[in-house]
Amino acid sequence: MNILLLGSGGREHALAWKINQSPQCSQLFVTPGNAGTAEFNTSENLVQNGYDQADFQRIAEFIVQQQVKLVVVGPEAPLVAGVTDFLKKYPSTSEVLVVGPTQAGAELEGSKDFAKQFMQKYGIPTAASQTFTTDKLDAGINYLKKQSLPIVLKADGLAAGKGVIICPTYEEAEQTFTDMLQNEKFGAASQKVVIEEFLEGIELSVFVLTDGKSYQLLPEAKDYKRIGEQDTGPNTGGMGAISPVPFADKPFMEKVKTQIVEPTIHGLAEENIDYRGFVFIGLMNVDGSPYVIEYNARMGDPETQAVIPRLQSDLVELLVATAQQQLSDVSVQITPQTAATVVMVSGGYPGSYQKGKPISGLSEASESLIFHAGTKAEGNQVLTNGGRVLAITSLHDQLEDALALTYQQVNRLCWEEIYYRKDIGQDILQYESAGK
Repeated sequence: MNILLLGSGGREHALAWKINQSPQCSQLFVTPGNAGTAEFNTSENLVQNGYDQADFQRIAEFIVQQQVKLVVVGPEAPLVAGVTDFLKKYPSTSEVLVVGPTQAGAELEGSKDFAKQFMQKYGIPTAASQTFTTDKLDAGINYLKKQSLPIVLKADGLAAGKGVIICPTYEEAEQTFTDMLQNEKFGAASQKVVIEEFLEGIELSVFVLTDGKSYQLLPEAKDYKRIGEQDTGPNTGGMGAISPVPFADKPFMEKVKTQIVEPTIHGLAEENIDYRGFVFIGLMNVDGSPYVIEYNARMGDPETQAVIPRLQSDLVELLVATAQQQLSDVSVQITPQTAATVVMVSGGYPGSYQKGKPISGLSEASESLIFHAGTKAEGNQVLTNGGRVLAITSLHDQLEDALALTYQQVNRLCWEEIYYRKDIGQDILQYESAGK
């Protein structure tokens, strides 16, 4: 079948790489794509206005023209904007299979306030919180002063993974909270701000594929959000990922399934939300108990680049079963090997950075997988075209060996003002060492 994948990041390159391996995939189109996805059948850029109705119209016309049978939505923006609803209502594409929740389902990610209310309604463990708008600024400040330090502030809407700030003092919390609401620090995303209790524990990400009735668990992962080593500095979209996670053992994952995954799937059904796609559940392991930090309505980035290479099953078979609500008829096979992913970024990220820097070393043979994110092809060169540029992933029986392979490949790649964290996975190595 012909397949269309929406997106342009490292997540989409990893998904495209796996989809293209399936015997069920006749032709794969990726839009907008990047220099890495160009090795597949990248379509012309159908996305010109950031996923609005005009973009959806162009996507629908392309689906008809190229006889696409399956659409896979990679990023959150088109889901929150309602691309699935549009394709299902558009007469010529109403029968096309779509993997990605409807706009109502995407609110799990599109609104932190909605997600919090959903969790409270269905008894899903999460941190205590309250949501405030500009007209409730004083009430919010009073609420802040009653919280224990540090204090977590979250922009309600989409903020490209950067809308969460952990404030160590009341002064910083009040200033940041005011800045988010009054000055819209994160644009429209911070017209509402969630003040949340800080949870002390170890973070991990769990990935669920659901057809709205049944579900399959994909490999879990741990990502590294801060720009600086030892988890310092501002949040980013993600600087690396490791899968599997050693502390996500069978007893813990059983709690995740019964206390979080199953109530989430049940709650979506109770709300009459048509949800066929991925649920990314950001968790905190607090003394062996899982708490939800956030939901995402799609796979994570860069976790996908660590999770998908561990998937031995045919991804297209899983995606088709999801769209047709037949997911209970298929199984997920996962390699026991460890995947280690390191993200290489432009200097200055997550702040301002320059684009258009030539990348060298891409043509050298490697045991590692190189997933493109912010890249573009220009003539016979590949140039940087974003903050996060490449994600390098290696598989090995031992984490230490997977990391060594990844960093070997990282050291072969270069561009002006390159940056990456050198401590990805070190905390897990220490955890494993302490447990022996």
